[in-house]
Amino acid sequence: MSLHRIFVCEAQPVVVEGLARILADTPDLVLIGTASTPSDAIAKVQELQPDIVMIDQASGLRPVFSFLTEMKLASPDSKTILWIVDLAEIECFRALQLGARGILRRSLPVTTMLSCLREVASGKLWLESPINDQVVGFLHRKSQARLTPREREIVRAVCRGMKNKEVAELLHITPGTVKVHLMHIFEKTGVKDRFELAVQGPKLLGFEQEERITAS
Repeated sequence: MSLHRIFVCEAQPVVVEGLARILADTPDLVLIGTASTPSDAIAKVQELQPDIVMIDQASGLRPVFSFLTEMKLASPDSKTILWIVDLAEIECFRALQLGARGILRRSLPVTTMLSCLREVASGKLWLESPINDQVVGFLHRKSQARLTPREREIVRAVCRGMKNKEVAELLHITPGTVKVHLMHIFEKTGVKDRFELAVQGPKLLGFEQEERITAS
């Protein structure tokens, strides 16, 4: 049986104590450290390199989202779970974009929390059904984003593996203009980088893979 090491960023000491007691009775999950704020947590996470980091939202979403970004450098192999009271669908999607691997409501039963920890530890993405429905709905709306003809040309070029300079030469625009278009595409569609755009491109274009790239 694999042992999964858990770190918790939680503002309420009584909650940390309760969680410690719960994990003490689970042979495959062990609490190795805690912090009360995201800023305090980063240094400890970097030192301990836990398998799972649970973080509450008491400090506000901005510090939490900053924490998710810093985690990529501090402990790239750690998987983060947001332990929330409530979160809007766009915020759920943003958290996933920034690297969260689970979104868990604090009101759920202990058995569900343990399932979430184990699923995420095994490398899976964990979302409670209502939250999952929200995120899927948001992703669907993002996939239906209206792209301009030029943006569609650039998406097709990225799907073909072309670099910015090659796209610029093909479409008779500057590499800087390509970057600006890509920024708009990322904002409209919700994709976070070129790789994801290449993967999602056919869907974003309505599966019009047969269309040729034409310069205007």
